Amino acid sequence: MDDRLADVTDTARPRLLLIDGHSMAYRAFFALPVDKFSTSTGQHTNAVHGFVSMLANLIRDERPTHVAVAFDAGSTTFRTEQFPQYKGTRDATPEPFKGQVPLIKEVLESMRIMHLEKDRFEADDILATLSSQADGLGMEVLVCSGDRDSLQFVNENVTVLYPVKGVSELARMTPVAVQTKYGVEPGQYPDLAALVGETSDNIPGVPGVGPKTAAKWINQFGGLEQILEHADEITGKAGESLRAHLEQVRLNRVLNHLLLDVDLPLGPDDLRAQPWDREDMHRVFDALEFRALRERLFAMMPAEDSGDEPGGAPTFEVAVADLTTDGLSGWLTAREGRSLGLEVAGKHTPAAGDAWMVAIADDAGDAAVLDLADLPARDDEALRAWLQDPAAPKVLHGAKGAWHALAGRDYVLDGVVFDTELASYLCHPDQRTYDLGELTIRHLHRELRVEEPETGDQGAFDLSLDGNGEAQRLAVRAAALVQLAEVLAGDLRDRGASDLLTDLELPLGTVLAQIERRGIAMDADYLRELERHFGEVVSAAATEAYAVIGREVNLGSPKQLQEVLFDQLAMPKTKKIKTGFTTDAAALADLFAKTEHPFLEHLLAHRDATRLRQTVEGLLKSVAEDGRIHTTFQQTIAATGRLSSTEPNLQNIPIRTEAGRRIRRAFVVGDGYETLLTADYSQIEMRIMAHLSGDEGLIEAFRTGEDLHSYVGSRVFGVPTSEVTAAMRSKIKAMSYGLAYGLSPFGLSKQLNIEVSEAATLMEDYFSRFGGVRTYLLGVVAEARSIGYTATIMGRRRYLPDLTSDNRQRRDMAERMALNAPIQGSAADIIKVAMLGVEKEIAARGLRSRLLLQVHDELVLEVGPGERTELEALVREQMAGAADLSVPLDVSVGVGTSWHDAGH
Repeated sequence: MDDRLADVTDTARPRLLLIDGHSMAYRAFFALPVDKFSTSTGQHTNAVHGFVSMLANLIRDERPTHVAVAFDAGSTTFRTEQFPQYKGTRDATPEPFKGQVPLIKEVLESMRIMHLEKDRFEADDILATLSSQADGLGMEVLVCSGDRDSLQFVNENVTVLYPVKGVSELARMTPVAVQTKYGVEPGQYPDLAALVGETSDNIPGVPGVGPKTAAKWINQFGGLEQILEHADEITGKAGESLRAHLEQVRLNRVLNHLLLDVDLPLGPDDLRAQPWDREDMHRVFDALEFRALRERLFAMMPAEDSGDEPGGAPTFEVAVADLTTDGLSGWLTAREGRSLGLEVAGKHTPAAGDAWMVAIADDAGDAAVLDLADLPARDDEALRAWLQDPAAPKVLHGAKGAWHALAGRDYVLDGVVFDTELASYLCHPDQRTYDLGELTIRHLHRELRVEEPETGDQGAFDLSLDGNGEAQRLAVRAAALVQLAEVLAGDLRDRGASDLLTDLELPLGTVLAQIERRGIAMDADYLRELERHFGEVVSAAATEAYAVIGREVNLGSPKQLQEVLFDQLAMPKTKKIKTGFTTDAAALADLFAKTEHPFLEHLLAHRDATRLRQTVEGLLKSVAEDGRIHTTFQQTIAATGRLSSTEPNLQNIPIRTEAGRRIRRAFVVGDGYETLLTADYSQIEMRIMAHLSGDEGLIEAFRTGEDLHSYVGSRVFGVPTSEVTAAMRSKIKAMSYGLAYGLSPFGLSKQLNIEVSEAATLMEDYFSRFGGVRTYLLGVVAEARSIGYTATIMGRRRYLPDLTSDNRQRRDMAERMALNAPIQGSAADIIKVAMLGVEKEIAARGLRSRLLLQVHDELVLEVGPGERTELEALVREQMAGAADLSVPLDVSVGVGTSWHDAGH
């Protein structure tokens, strides 16, 4: 048990922490912004995050030995039976709050914290009963509740933690604190509340009687019963008011009395804090997408009692070899043929990679650690030979980053047989991160923690390589890799993903490393000119916007924009949010479409130009000393398998506007090369749709080579292909792509600005002529719900547990993902296969040309002198042959001295 939970012995006093679940969840909901806490499936999580964060603070600060959370079972209780108006004035539950309490319960179950509820009773009654029972057993009791009725069971052994601000600041309501604040003893608080009433519960008090008057009467007469007995003696208007409301006061006292004898399935002794179920917590926190909160909880308390290590999970036992005698060569020879873990400390960036220390370890925990700044020649030779030996199997975590670090020291990395980061991503593609420390705890139940020596003798760890434990930490990480790889290899087999790692993601990592190191040449002067241009556009748009409203405002301030739009200009209100009405891009675009107001026109132009200027600024900062940009491709970000890029992000450069296309002119051919060549797939997602659905109409369209959208439009609208108008084609195109993303008639109507009925008719006409598509779309969701996942053509799985969720919003989002994942994921797999084929064929032919970028479905290459014709044929062949579909993979190719000019 972690020391955050008191280590209770037979003589120590147990401490019970009780929490009012609904009360604190509701307060957490209003304490944190809804729009800042939601999952990729659209589930709001602000109440969950706030509640769990509060729980973590309480466990950390109070160190309870026993914990439980009580929830209200429903709106009907014995109190509403007696007084139907009880809590009747409360607002309807906010839509974003719905579904969050069940998620809180999931978290509690993974933490093995009991939660209770009982029909016809409130959480307060459960808390009062448990508190009374625990008090009788000699326990210290802490009750966390935002309901003031809980103050009635405060005593020397029971303290209420009452929220002062959100759920982060709690006041300790002891007997003295209650007396000080309300002027009565805790047991008399219900008497005071009966007289004053409780607005939140819709319990009316005596008009004209406030807390001070009520406390005065209680202290004068001794309690509510005595006050009622002597009501005739109380003078003034307050006395008259009391006598006019005697029955209501008596009813109030019945309603606010908390029961101490609710029949519960568990007693205080059954609520002992248990070790947390880390695996289940990972599952729940993956779904909630709480990375930082998970790390905070895991740092606070281990999953299970390790016996020898009460403060944490077991660590890895590592013996670091003394290489002074046999050197690294002897150490490696003794382990020849075995997979060894490799960890590299250094800078893992493409343009400035550097390695300063490496650790190599076997599955028995024996390690060799080498300081590359002071490496004997014989060890450097042995390391270099082992690193570049394809027959020497190596296990890494994030091999691409290690490749860059080693390349910075002129080492070549080959023979990588397993990457624990990529393997974990293939098993759990919806996770936010794949930190090695989290994975070892999750799969091996061990921490990557270096133990401090009990004496001054550090034994095998005394390497004298550094002064901050870097060598020790590196050795431990390397030692964990082989063991972790063994577990993850089993998971990959269970998920049918072993080949995806071995044949696709691992070799692709090497290709991406080479692409990143090459970079792409930039015209920095042109970028600076473009930056000035967009800056002028921003300034001009702002000036024009100010002229419309007659004053200057901060166009980036939502608060000031709300005042201008909805107060000064009296525009139609947008979606209600906590801070007023939203001014996000989608809302403003919709508002402009409705009003065509010139202020909005200039505001939107200002935003667009600002975004473009920021993009250009980011590109300028990213130009390295060699005049090229070296972006970093990320393999483990998109759950569908698509690559993304960062530092800079090349996928956010707009290509559908002339302004955005101007940015692509800055990407140019480098010195010594002839031109740039771009190649991308034409309508690849629709081709995959045709293949997966087997729809004969779509397949025929692609096989005949006709324009897809005109072909489909002719069938849907019942006109010859030559008579399909631009408007018809646009509607068909929007719908065809939208279907792969679960587009509804309502969504299509908004996208095309047509009536919902017209959109529904359009979709029905589409499906009546392309029935295979409808059958596929219905079938893929049904199958995913049955087996729990979707799969791409190449077997990449995406698990979607929310397909069976009781929460409609989460279920709908999961259904859209089930529709999209096989299509977008298959497209991602195909372009990856194409990249491997292009890179391999270029090397086999000894061409100087090289692959530089992959963005969406497009490849960008630098063409060596005289190689254009051969390279174009090579690229077309490899891309077209990347998958065996029932329709051809059509490839478009263009050339030019810039990325823009090479467009097609």
